[in-house]
Amino acid sequence: MEPLLVFPDPPPPELAQSLDLAGYAWKSVANAVVAEEHEREHSWGGAIIVADQDPDAAFSLARALRKRSNPLEGVLVMLNGGQLNQLELRDDLYDDFCLTPFQPRELEARLNHLFWKQGQGNRPDLIAYGDLVLNIETYQAGIGGRPLDLTYMEYELLKFLASHPGKVFTRETLLSRVWGYDYFGGARTVDVHVRRLRSKLGEEHAGLIQTVRSVGYSFGQSRWSL
Repeated sequence: MEPLLVFPDPPPPELAQSLDLAGYAWKSVANAVVAEEHEREHSWGGAIIVADQDPDAAFSLARALRKRSNPLEGVLVMLNGGQLNQLELRDDLYDDFCLTPFQPRELEARLNHLFWKQGQGNRPDLIAYGDLVLNIETYQAGIGGRPLDLTYMEYELLKFLASHPGKVFTRETLLSRVWGYDYFGGARTVDVHVRRLRSKLGEEHAGLIQTVRSVGYSFGQSRWSL
């Protein structure tokens, strides 16, 4: 998928963080001239136009993108609840809108739906469970819109567990499947990494990794749970 056009430049930090975590390529622009200059080399995969601070400039850019000979599809406008009246008579300038302040999961869901409607299925390889998202391509992870600062092995362990929700693994199995058959560390290695993961997930989400007494660990709930 081609990069998303994002307005303004620079974009709100929370928007940039959410797009990075979700695995979207993007580039911020200040106006239609910059957008056109970039497009001479690379096409745009869509646009996110934040209109809550400078609605005149935002809608001017949206109009420029839609009124040209090859209108840009997949335009999402972001604005606050007090600006909803500004969408009237502008249906032709956007494909969907999202209210600010936004929830990262809602934004991602709207983008998924927007690009699904356009037949754009080229999304990054993600593992998602509740508020947890792992981007397999970029080795990024986040929970509830908050990025997680994980070591390589912490990420690998979390990825493995999150890929098998509800399944119980012994420490020995985790050592062989995550660290590799040639790893000679003891089972305590798993316990240490689980403890660190729980700490980084935070108190609210630490329970995602459950201890199964006398056996090992499991993640979340089984896909077959009623």
